[in-house]
Amino acid sequence: MNSGRFGLFIIVGLVIVVAGLSLFTVNEREQAIKLRVGEVVQGAYEPGLHWKIPIIENVRKFSDRILTISDRPERIFTAENEALEVDFFVKYRITDPVRFYTSTGGVREVAEMRLGDIVKNAVVTEFGKRTVSAAISLERAELMQDLLGRAEGTAADLGVDLVDFRVKQVEFMDDVRSSVYAQMEAERKRIADERRAEGRANATEMRANADRQVTIITADAYRDSEKIRGEGDALAAEIYANAYNKDPEFYAFYRSIDAYRNSLGKQGDILVLDPNNEFFRYLNKSDGSR
Repeated sequence: MNSGRFGLFIIVGLVIVVAGLSLFTVNEREQAIKLRVGEVVQGAYEPGLHWKIPIIENVRKFSDRILTISDRPERIFTAENEALEVDFFVKYRITDPVRFYTSTGGVREVAEMRLGDIVKNAVVTEFGKRTVSAAISLERAELMQDLLGRAEGTAADLGVDLVDFRVKQVEFMDDVRSSVYAQMEAERKRIADERRAEGRANATEMRANADRQVTIITADAYRDSEKIRGEGDALAAEIYANAYNKDPEFYAFYRSIDAYRNSLGKQGDILVLDPNNEFFRYLNKSDGSR
């Protein structure tokens, strides 16, 4: 009885051990391939419980999440032969676990080293086609798209897909930073001088337009004033003529009185004339006789 129960325990234990060696699980964050004596026999397992032949077959698992490569900054030369220090990172994902295993041995460090070399080559090529200003500002989005497109084809051979590429920072090297800053300062000064020159030209043009408008307005005002003055003089002459025709003697008397007022009306004025001069004709006839 005891020996029979002991034998049952041994059989159950063996079954549990064989089951433990034959069954494996794949969760949602993993990808798995089955190897038989080092050769891939099956891949692309769905999440869940699966089996394998113990000892003969084994399973390799890889992450199904998005992974990141962030290396030290690289020294890159632009189209102007200016040295830049480019700091970037790459996000990738294993999409073909079988190809990933056959090309890298399933070692993530090896895959990231090879993928890093691919991306660095793309960075060197794309930065080498651009100027400093295009690389750091004007064409940054286009640059990253070109880098991603250039590296994607080669990365697919490793069984991975490049999800994203980002340039974190672009710095000038210490030996060229001063000269580049001097060039940037000179460029900004040139632009400022051009803007000032344009401003001065616009100011001169506006001032000339204003002076021309003042001249035109003044000329028009003078013309209108002379016209009004002429009309007033004509009207006054007409009134004087009508008054003269009605009573020439009174008109002559009025004009003489007006002349006396204009000639003798200011204090300190001295007028040297013959008392019998025609100018004093009405003063000498104070009795009013004609």
